[in-house]
Amino acid sequence: MKIRSAILRSDGVSQPYAHSKPIHIEEIELDPPQAGEVLIKIKAASLCHSDLSVINGSRPRPLPMALGHEASGIVEEVGEGVVNFKKGDKVICVFVPSCGHCVPCAEGRPALCEPGAKANGDGTLIGGGVRLHTGKEQIGHHVGVSAFSEFAVVSQNSLVKVDEDLPFEKLALFGCAVITGVGAVVNTAKVQLGSTVAVVGLGGIGLSALLGAIAAGAREVIAIDINEKKLQQAKEFGATAVFNSKDSDVVEQVRNYTGGGVEYAFETAGVVPAMDVAYAITKRGGVTTTTGLPHPEAKFAFPQVTLTAEEKTIKGSYVGSCVPLRDIPNYITMMKSGKLPVDRLLSNIITLDEINEGFDLLATGDNSRIIIKMGD
Repeated sequence: MKIRSAILRSDGVSQPYAHSKPIHIEEIELDPPQAGEVLIKIKAASLCHSDLSVINGSRPRPLPMALGHEASGIVEEVGEGVVNFKKGDKVICVFVPSCGHCVPCAEGRPALCEPGAKANGDGTLIGGGVRLHTGKEQIGHHVGVSAFSEFAVVSQNSLVKVDEDLPFEKLALFGCAVITGVGAVVNTAKVQLGSTVAVVGLGGIGLSALLGAIAAGAREVIAIDINEKKLQQAKEFGATAVFNSKDSDVVEQVRNYTGGGVEYAFETAGVVPAMDVAYAITKRGGVTTTTGLPHPEAKFAFPQVTLTAEEKTIKGSYVGSCVPLRDIPNYITMMKSGKLPVDRLLSNIITLDEINEGFDLLATGDNSRIIIKMGD
């Protein structure tokens, strides 16, 4: 079938994207789903910094590629052997497909699925196939989803079925921002009731982590960013204190405010300076967790002696160390009850044709989650 899709053919193009237009809305061919695959009609897709990092070249991917990974939609058709989905099912896309058989999957850590990681790096579906093309030219799948498209063929292992009667724009948030941010708090770091928490970087993932820390019962939730609008938003979300990381003495400010630092610090910006701050404000015996995805050549340096002498811990959290089939329904239930109001992340709704302008908005840092609403 022919579909309209957002295609990136070259990265590192200068901003503003509204003028340089690195993303082209093209009519391409989408092949039918094969064994274990599902055709879905995309209803809503979020613009995420993980997409932006592919566009600006800090997260290199094979090009050309159909972008987009945080999305919700409806099942249109299923391939051979698919038994857990049927036409009409409402689904959320997950950007790391899990094979269920490799060692990490067998250990209950699907976010680290080895075949899924290879497929995402290669720009294919988890089975190794590519279903997008223009003539003989193959178009890569962005992390197995390619959600900035009218339709997508994805592995059944990239989907979670939901029965909730919620707008697709809200459901889309759970495919990346929510499971990554909240999951880092509850799954990776395991924040304890009554603890002190700081979040460095207040994008969609950082604000999700902030809401997750509040839901987990942290007594102190500190928000840190360079953007005053985001700091104000964090206050509205329930942050107990905010600090601007442009201040040269921000580390000293936070350590003085907390009496030596926080028990749990989260770096969600994906840049080394943010990680420097997060580690420096982590108290003795504390845990620094990062969800950031900086350029592969970026290096984070720290005094090694502090790991021993201060018993500090550094953790990485990918996809919030989540188990999507377990976590997504739980987080949705918490949102509906008001305990995890992540729907407040929604800031703008645009069309597919406005995608370049949308990424300009995202790059300013003023917006939390910009949603492309697909069709009617």
